[in-house]
Amino acid sequence: MVEQPAGGAASADAADDAVEALDRPLPEGVRRRVVALVSDAFGGLTVTELPAQLRQYARFTPTRRAKFAGNAMAAALEGDAAFRLRIGERLRESQPELSAALEAGSLPAAADPVDVAAAAYVLRPAGWVKLLAAAGEEAERADAERADDESRRELERLREELAQARAQTRSETERLRSDLDASRKEAESLQRKLRSAANEVKRGEAALRRGRAESETVRAEAAAQVSAAESETRRLRARLSEAEASVEAGRRAAREGRSVEDMRVRLLLDTVLEAAGGLRRELALPPSSMRPADTVDAVEPGRMSPKDVAARALSDTDPALLDQLLALPQAHLIVDGYNVTKTGYPQMPLEKQRLRLLGGLSVLAAQTGAEMTCVFDGAELAAPVLLAPPRGVRVLFSRAGVTADELIRQLARAEPSGRPVVVVSTDREVADGVAKAGARPVASLLLLKRLSRV
Repeated sequence: MVEQPAGGAASADAADDAVEALDRPLPEGVRRRVVALVSDAFGGLTVTELPAQLRQYARFTPTRRAKFAGNAMAAALEGDAAFRLRIGERLRESQPELSAALEAGSLPAAADPVDVAAAAYVLRPAGWVKLLAAAGEEAERADAERADDESRRELERLREELAQARAQTRSETERLRSDLDASRKEAESLQRKLRSAANEVKRGEAALRRGRAESETVRAEAAAQVSAAESETRRLRARLSEAEASVEAGRRAAREGRSVEDMRVRLLLDTVLEAAGGLRRELALPPSSMRPADTVDAVEPGRMSPKDVAARALSDTDPALLDQLLALPQAHLIVDGYNVTKTGYPQMPLEKQRLRLLGGLSVLAAQTGAEMTCVFDGAELAAPVLLAPPRGVRVLFSRAGVTADELIRQLARAEPSGRPVVVVSTDREVADGVAKAGARPVASLLLLKRLSRV
């Protein structure tokens, strides 16, 4: 048999394509397999054998060609008969058994329907449209079966999850019921305790009322006894006056030599003294170390009145308070630098803020002699600061990952217990933290007012 030239074969294929043509697009799975076949066979062709639109992908790997040139290869395979023949030759070489079976008009029993459909689309033997349709239907059935299997597996999984959820719900319900029963029992116990406590309170209030009534009764009795004693005292004083008058008369009588009058006066005086002794025994008054002058409210020499104490207290915003704190022996002043500068002069650059604060602290250190440490946050610095600390002031910057607040708390905790430490910061967390360490927090405004007098 004489071989037909390539042009004749292409014409024959074109005629067959005119007779047989697809009436619907390729299934997506078949299309992907066709693109993979073309991409694999692509590497066995020379650049001149490739269509012009595919030559730029000649150096790509099969995977990259399938990814980036899939649409272009599918279009060339459909529109260029010569390119399709070359791809078909490569397919016959790589899959001879499948190709021979398709050209013979039979379908291999064990072949993948998608592979059969893709090979039939490339080789296009007689009746390839039917083969493609049959393979497509078989692939759709297989996909449908796989989908059914997946649906069944998903349904089983969902059923299992539902059963687990129901079991968990039952167990959770039982647990909640038991917790509810325990809560109810606890609530009942608390209610009983509450009722018992309420009864105790009522009994206590009744006892308090009884005590108040008894106290009022005792006070009334005491007042009556005091009134009676005062009446008796007035009576005794009157009798004493009479006795004194009788004594005076007796004295006069003695001077006059009247002995009978002396005897009467003596008898009257003995009566008065015995009556006074009887009254003391009847009243049973306890001995007292107090005198009436002790009950008068006044200020004793050397003691301060509440008004004097209030007059000595300083306001938290009075700069004199800071002077008093720094006047303590071995005082240490720790300053939250940026907290003070951004409170007093936030419009200035950071460098000028630092210089202004450190200059004021240097003068304050010279005036008070106290130890001073100024802490700045190192997180805001893009590079190390070239700064010469002023005399009497220690300047510290926090390390990376450590805030100035934490550094201040570390400084306060490092001091021995009992040393006076003053921390200047308006930050509430800093103030609370250093207060726990035994330091005295003061507001930044207080330091700013004190520095304004430097």
